[in-house]
Formats: sequence, structure tokens, C-alpha cells
Amino acid sequence: MGHQQLRAPAAPTRRALVLVGRGRYADPWHDTAATAGRLHPLLVDAGLAPAVHGTAPGLLGPDGLATREVGRPDLLVVVAGTGRVDPGFDGDDAAWSGFHAALAGLVADGVPLLALHASANAFHDAPGWSRLLGGRWVDDVSWHPPLGTARFDVADPEHPVTAGLGAVEAVDEQYLDLDVDPAAHVLLTTRHEGVDHPVVWVAPGPGRVVYDALGHDVRSWASPGRRDLVRRTVRWLVDAPG
Repeated sequence: MGHQQLRAPAAPTRRALVLVGRGRYADPWHDTAATAGRLHPLLVDAGLAPAVHGTAPGLLGPDGLATREVGRPDLLVVVAGTGRVDPGFDGDDAAWSGFHAALAGLVADGVPLLALHASANAFHDAPGWSRLLGGRWVDDVSWHPPLGTARFDVADPEHPVTAGLGAVEAVDEQYLDLDVDPAAHVLLTTRHEGVDHPVVWVAPGPGRVVYDALGHDVRSWASPGRRDLVRRTVRWLVDAPG
């Protein structure tokens, strides 16, 4: 009997562009690079080849580094926060306007977007960002209790992302009192002092956008339920009919 030749798995043909906060979109509380590292195998599981880039004014657009590498991605992921914003450090708002316009243009053109955790408090210089996400963190209003084991409950058991998903438990932060668009489709909530707060939702549009407030640091990604939630979200974003 002849020996069968083993074939290597086919390389993914779809691309995910992961935008990791640096400069004005990095902060001392979130290790965005480590989060991107935990996200990488989940994107591969969903059949995507991830390309990870730090945010930079010239990154997107026709001549941007990410555009030259990835082209038109099949998924955008934003892992960013609020950092040090001053012109001498990382450029002024005008220098970043092309980045924000290109990002919004990709979503308007049909590229799905997943925004994670502190991304709700990023891109303050882009007025359309909160509309795109369907909500945002509001300074002096939004908050979270100390990091610890937290529970996140399914709000819509019929949605493809959450159908069959149980409650997610993870060592994480509970984002509370976010400003959420009333038209957003809430998928998961977290309870604090008897009140359920939306933490994962589908934005009302335009485009297919999911915001997920989980993922303060790598301890969150140790939770099987948290990883399953992200896998489901990614697959729905890239595979759901338009």
C-alpha cells in the first residue's frame, strides 16, 4: 500500500485588519498588543488571516501601509483606547482626519467592524465614531467596579451570535452606564446592583458593526465563554448575508 501524502491546510483567503492603539490611542491601563495576540488564533479559527497594525495617521487610504498589505479587508477589528493627545506628541487632529475618514469609508463600503473594550473611549477626535459604534464611554458618567470575576448574560437568545451561548464568566471589568444608542441591538448585559447594563451590541448602522465591552486584559481571554463569544461574533460579522 502506498503512502498517502499529507497536505497542509489551505491558507486563509480572507483577511482581518486589526488596528491596535498606539500613540494617542494607547493608554497605560490596557495592553492592546497582548489583546491582539489573544485575538489572533480566534480570527484564524474563523478562516481569517490577521494583519496587525498600530494606529498611525497614514495607515489607511489608497497609499497607506495597511492598504498596501491587506487591500480591502474582510473584517476590521479595533483594539484602542484614549491616550496622550497633543500635537507635539502624535500629530494634531487634522493629521488624523484621513485615518478616520478611511476607517469610516471602509465600514460604509460594507467591511464589518468589531470594536473591543476601551475602543468605546477612543477616537475622540472623530465625531462619527460613537455613531458608528452605536454608543460610547462618557467621561464622569461611565465607570466600572474593580476588576474581578464578572458575569455577562445573554440578552437575545435568538440572535445568531448568542443562540446557544450561556452566560459568560470572566475575570474582567464590568463597563457600566455607557451611552448606548436606543436603536442598538443588545446581545449581552451585565448586572450591577439590580440593574442590567448593555455591554455587547450590534450597532444600528450603517454597516455591520459589533461593540464588545469585554477584554480588559489577557485574563479575560482565559475564559472559554469569552473566547466562544468572540468566535461567534467574528463568524457572524464575516459570514452573515448582507
